[in-house]
Amino acid sequence: MAKAVGIDLGTTNSVIAVMEGGRPEVIVNAEGGRTTPSVVAYKGDERLVGQIARRQAALNPTATVFDVKRFIGRRWDEVKEEAARVPFVVKEGPGGSVRIEVNGKDLAPEQVSAEVLRKLVADASAKLGYKVTEAVITVPAYFDNSQREATKQAGEIAGLNVLRVINEPTAAALAYGLEKKGNETVLVFDLGGGTFDVTVLEIGDGVFEVKSTAGDTHLGGSDFDHRIVDWLAEDFEKEHKFDLRKDKQALQRLIEAAEKAKIDLSNASETTISLPFITFDPETRTPMHLEKVLTRAKFEELTADLLRRVRQPVEQALADAKISAKDLNEVIMVGGSTRIPAVKRIVQEITGKTPNESVNPDEAVALGAAVQAGIIQGDANLSDIVLVDVTPLTLGVEVKGGMVGPMIPRNTTIPAKKTEIFTTAENNQPGVEIVVLQGERPMAADNKTLGRFKLEGIPPMPAGRPQIEVTFDIDANGILHVTAKEKTSGKESSIRIENTTTLDKNDVEKMVKEAEQNAAADKIRKEKVEKRNALDSMRVQALAQIDENAGASQDAKDKLKAAADQAEEAVRSEDDGKIADATKKLEEELRSFMTAAQAGQGQADAGAQTSASKAEDDDVIDADFKPAD
Repeated sequence: MAKAVGIDLGTTNSVIAVMEGGRPEVIVNAEGGRTTPSVVAYKGDERLVGQIARRQAALNPTATVFDVKRFIGRRWDEVKEEAARVPFVVKEGPGGSVRIEVNGKDLAPEQVSAEVLRKLVADASAKLGYKVTEAVITVPAYFDNSQREATKQAGEIAGLNVLRVINEPTAAALAYGLEKKGNETVLVFDLGGGTFDVTVLEIGDGVFEVKSTAGDTHLGGSDFDHRIVDWLAEDFEKEHKFDLRKDKQALQRLIEAAEKAKIDLSNASETTISLPFITFDPETRTPMHLEKVLTRAKFEELTADLLRRVRQPVEQALADAKISAKDLNEVIMVGGSTRIPAVKRIVQEITGKTPNESVNPDEAVALGAAVQAGIIQGDANLSDIVLVDVTPLTLGVEVKGGMVGPMIPRNTTIPAKKTEIFTTAENNQPGVEIVVLQGERPMAADNKTLGRFKLEGIPPMPAGRPQIEVTFDIDANGILHVTAKEKTSGKESSIRIENTTTLDKNDVEKMVKEAEQNAAADKIRKEKVEKRNALDSMRVQALAQIDENAGASQDAKDKLKAAADQAEEAVRSEDDGKIADATKKLEEELRSFMTAAQAGQGQADAGAQTSASKAEDDDVIDADFKPAD
């Protein structure tokens, strides 16, 4: 049976893993890397994903999409700040959702994420020897319902059956505690490229029980990068009166340089940021260069407010779990941004413990997701493991006066189900609008609206008489399902969801078909490129054989050279018919040339052997000859 995989769909990088021999193992991608950049580039009808997309970003900034996890499942008014930072176009879509404009076409963030997932799964299938169709995908613990639904939809668009959506810190804890036998209380500190989560768990006897979770989905490594970008751009503007952030290519180069500088400062006290030919003087058109030294102290100064923001979720998670820092056995660091020295220092200050770095911060989440996939598929090695997770945010409905009526408090164990009875506020009210909310604020307007559900067809009754039963049901993925019915009349009414940021079923099905069509087209393009490259390699080999076989007949050399020239012309033309004909012709001429060359070499060797034998005979005769007395 084909195994399900675990996927860490990250903001900056993504990782895929599978259970092998009772242990989770990372699957390397086609390029041999253990992580795949979550970057997608669009060049005409072609899509580039991963490292190849990242490499060409500076030359194709408006059609190279990254950090898309920050937009998935979100409303436009939540991401305006992030949208202003990137060189590609992010804009408002239907119903206040988010769309990314690439080459005149509007893409949902789910579509872009699906391209990353498709690349991961295609590479994994090639390595494993069977087609991967099922997966557990991770999300930040503090992702809300819309973001979880959108992530699941991205998996479906990529052609996957998403078995479970699991919280990233919980997955990391699974990877950490897989072989632990004792009882431990651990805090997972997960600071990735775009999001921040803190989760407190109790681990023991194969049970992983989440006690609390807190976080900030607007805090991650890219925020730290952006502070460097702003510092560089503002300093350059002071000197040259030009804002580099308005130049798309320059902005892309600044983003890449900022990320590299941040990484460098994890191991060095200072680094030099050098960007030659960053732009041209708008008046003289002379090239302008940027070179700055960034010290670790200056970096910490630039990011001081971000570093302060990591404290509150840690304190919140400990308070919600009803424990103090001294009750923790371990603090597990997850996510690439936990390598920042200041972050490690703050965690140690808050918890009083040296962070445990026994798990790879880039891979732990995917490894844990693979463990969860194994549990779901009934892996015998994981039969004694039980995972108990929680919902990160309070769920409720809007009630009279614009207040929130809580239904399921945050940190409630999931799956969870709760039913409450509501009624009408006016006489003969024919219907009610139930506004479903997620968040911790007392007023409805200050929380996130997940959807508006209309219950219609209520029989005429005085205010307060109808009994409207509303049920909130959270599944194991942390995804909410809401139903409602009017009890007094015994009549159930349908509910429709309006104005949500996630895609409707028809949109998902359409995108699945588009993705399948694109995959087929990509396969054809890949095969075409491979044929062209194979012909070009054969041409180079043919020319090398001509040089190496100087003794071959001139006629054979001329024929092979002519076939090589035909191949070169076909490669340049990219015409499938010409490539096929040239390949066939070159194969024939190369085969004939090698046969003739080998025959000629054989004759040469035989002649050389005859001459050598004669020389030996002559030597014998000379040695034995004596003049007559």
